Amino acid sequence: MPRSPLETPVLKVLIEHQQVERRIGELAQEVAADYAGSSPLFIGLLNGAVQFMMALIDRLPEELLAQLDYDFIGVSSYQGSESTGQIKLTKDLVVAAAGRDVLIVDGIVDRGRSLDFVLAKIKSQQPLSLRVCALLNKRVRREFPVPIDYCGFEIEDAFVVGYGMDCDHRYRALRHIAVIEHARGEPEQWPPRKS
Repeated sequence: MPRSPLETPVLKVLIEHQQVERRIGELAQEVAADYAGSSPLFIGLLNGAVQFMMALIDRLPEELLAQLDYDFIGVSSYQGSESTGQIKLTKDLVVAAAGRDVLIVDGIVDRGRSLDFVLAKIKSQQPLSLRVCALLNKRVRREFPVPIDYCGFEIEDAFVVGYGMDCDHRYRALRHIAVIEHARGEPEQWPPRKS
């Protein structure tokens, strides 16, 4: 059923595509310097990190690409649009992290609950080293003190979409990052909180 105009969110560009691309290039240089001479394993958090992680890998030097492997892990704490507060593993790793230099790649770190769960899971495999790279860091809502070694952008408390982040399975493929607003121009707390 189509949504009425009042139910259709308005998207306001927060970070332009060119800014995202430039920052990913800078992050790739930092990552390449830190992992030179290593055989790292990049682990992307599904689904929000796929676009970011592949763009990051695409900008790494050939000598690192020859040694690098990657995998994805899926976790969820949502049932519909509401968080259950409990993390559920939806897709486990295929590649072992034991003895590897591991970089966890996330699209956005918000409360930190999912990342905290993934960090504990990876640490239990005894990697050689463990770092985190996030495109977006929403520090204002942090509940779990998770480390972020490489950060693309610090953002305020707003629901963002694009470049891998979605709302109800929409907007994920946008090439920029946008904030969802009400039709009248106020930032949206999306999905709407129940009273």
